Formats: sequence, C-alpha cells, structure tokens
Amino acid sequence: MEFDGEFELEGVPQEKAWVVLSDPVAVRNALKGCQYITPMDEDFSFDEYEADEDAETLPEADPEAVAARAFEEDQEYAALMQVGVGSVKPRFETSMTIEERDKEDFCMIASGSGTASGSSFSMESGMQIYPLEDGEGSRIEWWTEADISGRIAQLGSRVIDPVATKIVNNFFGNIEQQMTDVEETDSGITDRIRGML
Repeated sequence: MEFDGEFELEGVPQEKAWVVLSDPVAVRNALKGCQYITPMDEDFSFDEYEADEDAETLPEADPEAVAARAFEEDQEYAALMQVGVGSVKPRFETSMTIEERDKEDFCMIASGSGTASGSSFSMESGMQIYPLEDGEGSRIEWWTEADISGRIAQLGSRVIDPVATKIVNNFFGNIEQQMTDVEETDSGITDRIRGML
C-alpha cells in the first residue's frame, strides 16, 4: 500500500518545523494511539519498557534535553502504537531505523517493521520540508510504502485507507499546534536546538 501527501504550515519556517519533527516525544504526542518512541538496543523489551509520559516538549522543555533525544541517523527505535482498524484494535510493536537524516535539506527517511495480533507489516517512509513559495511558512511532503499481511490486510484498503488518512490528518493538525506554540514564544529556542542537532 502507498500513501503520500503534503501539508502546509502557515507562519512556521522550515527550521522550526524540523526541530519539532526531530523530537520523538513531540511526534509521539501528535500521533494518536502512540504510547512511545524510544531508542532501542538488543535487550529492549516491549513488555517491560515504561514510557515517560510527562516528558515536556517545546516551548516548556529544556532545549538541551530536546536536542539530546532528537532522532539520529542509523539509530533503531521502538514504537508502540494501538490503532483501531475496523473492528480490530491491534497493538503494533514496531522497530524502525532512521536511514537518512539531512538537516541541510530538511529530509528524513525511516524504515521499519512490526507485528500485531496475527498481522505484520514492513514500511519505508520519508518527509521533506520546503519553504512556502508565496509566504512565511513550510510545506511538508511525506510518503509511506507499507506491506501489510495477516488479519488487518484482510480488511482491505477500503477499511485501511480512511483510518490511515485520519491518523495522518490528526498528526499534522497536532504537530502544527505544537509548532505554533513554539513559534509564538522565544524564537531563539529552536535556533539553539538546531545548532545542537
């Protein structure tokens, strides 16, 4: 299955969009059903890991803490998601790797795979942030290619596509609110973080 689209953020420059989208906690908070996104190693256990649900994001968070936890190229991350698809509400245990993270071109590509109650998937996704041509702000182009098998795949694209569209729209709406909150505060915060990334 293939999904792609673009999203415009009025008044949010590329640099600020990049800093927020580089923060696993901000991404988790914007992604409905996501319980955590965290670096993982060979000893990681989905059943034993406890997420810090109170971790602050910008503008309240300590800029150094945000920079320290930012996505890193070649790092593997664990993500736990629970999403309702039709009558099924699977718990996706996902591992993903940041394959490319280009802070000059504001581009990030990730690949991953996961399992959930008789279903499995693999995916590759990416995004790039461009300046708006006719004003202050950013345009984010994103894409995902996913192979889904098992119980969820049997539901078909007629059921899966609207769920995926809703998740993406909610995500960008939530992330835009976070970016607006950052934009309305001291702009030096994201400049400092970008220098640390």
